[in-house]
Amino acid sequence: MRQAGRYLPEYRQIRANAGDFIALCTTPELAAEVTLQPIRRYRFDAAILFSDILMVPWGLGHGLRFAEGEGPVLPKLSDAAGVDALNIPRMNRAVAPILETVRRVRAGLSDEGFDQTTLIGFAGSPFTVACYMVEGGGSKDFAATRLMAYGDPELFSRLIRILTQATIDYLAAQIEAGAETVMLFDSWAGVLSPSLFRTHVIAPTARIVQTLRDRFPNIPIIGFPRLAGPMLAEYAAATGVNAVAMDTATNPVQATQVVPGHVAIQGNLDPMALLAGGNALDSETRTILAAVRGRPAIFNLGHGIVPQTPPEHVARLVELVRAA
Repeated sequence: MRQAGRYLPEYRQIRANAGDFIALCTTPELAAEVTLQPIRRYRFDAAILFSDILMVPWGLGHGLRFAEGEGPVLPKLSDAAGVDALNIPRMNRAVAPILETVRRVRAGLSDEGFDQTTLIGFAGSPFTVACYMVEGGGSKDFAATRLMAYGDPELFSRLIRILTQATIDYLAAQIEAGAETVMLFDSWAGVLSPSLFRTHVIAPTARIVQTLRDRFPNIPIIGFPRLAGPMLAEYAAATGVNAVAMDTATNPVQATQVVPGHVAIQGNLDPMALLAGGNALDSETRTILAAVRGRPAIFNLGHGIVPQTPPEHVARLVELVRAA
């Protein structure tokens, strides 16, 4: 999860010289370089495109900036005029530098001898992207988003439909540029009731998966419905994803029991265990490995790596997983 950047000194050096974060994401030579940095260090099995889930609303013309110490800041979308202004053709043009990054990373992996390293592209899922757009940034509970979903379901559903089509276009373009797997991050899926979860998380994800699979039958698709809890099994079964990612709160033993056997599970080491290192890291890692043994699985974190993580702890984690 978010393997490139922040905790690596070589990333911080590039970040300091890149200007703002959006400039880093949309400068292909820099974004490709920071994507490749952790591969050179650790020889991970996959490289994750360096970008951000909010490149879709940025491309749609909604506006986006990253405030120091605050995270993303967007105009608050609250009415039909805001939805009407979203422009998918504009997004398809705006993300051209990100697609160039994908091409550069794919070429770089081959040139540097990492031909067996899978390149993962990604996007934010429609509901999570809508959360940021409606709230104007992050939130503790995304109350305004949930209120719109209940109070103006027609408007909210129209927003989700636009974001679903934009996500399909964006991921398809990444695949055409060289991504070999794609992942959908639904970071805030867990704030919804079961009925809204089915409507605004499962249904859009199923449409994205089916549309991409019709065009690219052999591309694996990973879904990450963070904090889905008991909805995880239904998500895995109903969306058609090839793999489902577990957040740190998910019991991997239970997940192996309820997620269909043909769906791989991914995760779910707590980033704080990685930060702590030592016995905590070793014990938590071995517990997860034991839980998923015997079924398709991808070892990963349950959420994003934190900036304070010592690189040597990541090296230890790689050693543990590869020795299993």
